[in-house]
Amino acid sequence: MTGQLPRPRPADPAQSTVRLADLVASLSLGIDLGFGQHMEHVLRQCLIALRLADRLGLDEAARTTVYYTALLVNVGCHTDAHEQAKWFGDDISLKSGKYDHEQRGIVAAAAAMRHLGRGRAPLHRFQVGLEFAVSGRRQLDGMISHHAELARSLAAEIGLSVDVQAAIGASYERWDGRGWPGELHAGAIPVAARLAQLAEYIEVAHRVGGLSSAVALAGKRRGSQFDPDLADLIVADPAAILGSLGTARTWDSVIGAEPALGRTLSGEQLDAALLGVANFVDLKSPYMLGHASAVARLADSAGRQLGLPADDVAQLRRAALVSGFGRLGISNSIWDKPGPLGAGELERVRLHPYLTERMLHQSDWLAPLGAIAVQLRERLDGSGYPRGLSGPAITKAGRVLGAADAYQSMREPRPYREALTAGQAAAELRADAVAGKLAADAAEAVLSAAGHPSLRRIDQPAGLTAREVDVLRLVARGMSSRQIADRLIISPKTARNHIEHIYIKIDASSRVTASLFAVRNGLLPDVE
Repeated sequence: MTGQLPRPRPADPAQSTVRLADLVASLSLGIDLGFGQHMEHVLRQCLIALRLADRLGLDEAARTTVYYTALLVNVGCHTDAHEQAKWFGDDISLKSGKYDHEQRGIVAAAAAMRHLGRGRAPLHRFQVGLEFAVSGRRQLDGMISHHAELARSLAAEIGLSVDVQAAIGASYERWDGRGWPGELHAGAIPVAARLAQLAEYIEVAHRVGGLSSAVALAGKRRGSQFDPDLADLIVADPAAILGSLGTARTWDSVIGAEPALGRTLSGEQLDAALLGVANFVDLKSPYMLGHASAVARLADSAGRQLGLPADDVAQLRRAALVSGFGRLGISNSIWDKPGPLGAGELERVRLHPYLTERMLHQSDWLAPLGAIAVQLRERLDGSGYPRGLSGPAITKAGRVLGAADAYQSMREPRPYREALTAGQAAAELRADAVAGKLAADAAEAVLSAAGHPSLRRIDQPAGLTAREVDVLRLVARGMSSRQIADRLIISPKTARNHIEHIYIKIDASSRVTASLFAVRNGLLPDVE
């Protein structure tokens, strides 16, 4: 699962236009994960909604509304995952049951009740049940209404039309008026919302049970949850609406189906859209609010201090903004757990950078950002994840991103600890640099970006000086002290002294162990 992906085509951060569809479609893959669905569930529901829109003869403006509504219909459902986990133990497990039962039905209510306090001791489950009986049901109804409102606010922030915003805001209304928030019914519900909701449920039914299940669901809920005329389109010719969904290249089909009136972004517009989505993703846990934007600011400043080219700094900043997307695929029963994590829970956490990469890799423009973001938790000594990269395998951008994320994480509270003070976080970051986990130059640049006074410049691990690094590289290449002296224009005695000091600093006893230290800490190959 953690094999290397094919190298994506390089992106040009300064290119004039980027399709908003790429960003929204990538985000939809995180929505899939948050609902316990197969990735591309939302993409397929978008195709179904567009096929139905074509049957209705909708014009290009209306198709654009359908397109973005179908992609964003459930984007707000992670925003109160903290509360969902509080009541039901596992927010993803809870949401994965959405398609199993009729909304507002007794069976659905009973299924939700079975989740109350799941994973906790019997006494705790009883207490949660009592609390839920008093106020939980009202809170749950409020959550669903808020999901649509928050999704609507994201649509506004990324510049989508008022028609898209209105449709997303009504995406949980029902034809019979028993939806959420329960203000609209029948034809008063925007047609894009009716299409998106029908397509969402039909996609799951078709994927799980084939054409017959999709037809049965459409027929059963026509006139209650679904617009009867739209449901009848499924019943009348299911193969035309649902055919080839399982064999088509879904990403290419959805991006190719983007209406001509789709949004494009450039420059500051793109940065603003990425920032808006990043802040929205961070709502998943109260412990991560504003995390991505703070990391992006640190990484941007640190990259400039390290002399990275302007385009590389822009790419690094944008990679920081998308670096938390994969957290959507991990339950808040893990993110917000106050005690130590179990082995299985730790493995889930270790997957989140990989999930970010998978969410972004199909987009030509976003894939290079994912290639940086996946290195978020890699460490120079090979102790990081998800791939255990070490030394030169971690790019300079990845090293800066890792240091910025590590510092910012320490400055934020977590369910198992209070936030570290600025001084404590700086000391921890420098300790990790000395231990060879983080690149010392990246760590110091991040600390400077955070406002810490610079210490004696630490450019290399283990406190090595620049000259000692030069000597270490030559030692690793198998040169004798005399050869090193000739190369560096120093005396053989000075070369021997340098080698002795280096071995003491890095706790090495031979050329091989010194070479391994150099490789693990990114000192070889010397590409500077």
